[in-house]
Amino acid sequence: MHINDLGLIDYNLAWKQMQVAIGKRCSKEPDEIWFAEHTPVYTLGHAASEAFILSNNDVPVVRTDRGGQVTYHGPGQLMIYTLLNLKRLGWGPKRLICELETLIIKLLEKYEIFAERREGAPGIYVQDKKIASIGLKIKKGFCYHGISLNIDMDLKPFDGIITCGIEELDVTQITDYSKISIELVKKDFINILNGSNFRTA
Repeated sequence: MHINDLGLIDYNLAWKQMQVAIGKRCSKEPDEIWFAEHTPVYTLGHAASEAFILSNNDVPVVRTDRGGQVTYHGPGQLMIYTLLNLKRLGWGPKRLICELETLIIKLLEKYEIFAERREGAPGIYVQDKKIASIGLKIKKGFCYHGISLNIDMDLKPFDGIITCGIEELDVTQITDYSKISIELVKKDFINILNGSNFRTA
């Protein structure tokens, strides 16, 4: 599996790069994980309701082709984009989401943060607060988009939206529990990934 770190990048540019990469991908190419941080932006899933944006306060709003509702991206949040050949893995959407959630739960365990799933609401939660979101697009047996993990960011822009379309959903981040750098999180994620079911890709 190839790892690509895009650094701090405009959301639209990263999205376009994913679309191009998936559009020209052949079945024999290795899977990829892309890391990124984004300049401030609200993103809507392809069928998300704009009513969940309460006040964007001049933060750009982008409707994307991923699933899910509205969320916020900004510096200090790690985007983990998953460009995967699902046919080769033999996985459907439910299995993929479960495997991604497991990766984040194991990652947070490393920092002594107890995290869990929530039935009917993909993502990862700590003490009923959301710390990671998952939004995916599956096309011709490949997937892209992926996970947003809050690490050390300004959480105030989440006040301007009904996060993930869930009323009164609070958000949290790793630095609320442990002082961990985003670079260390990347390294630890790769180590956990290497010991996971994704190694079969």
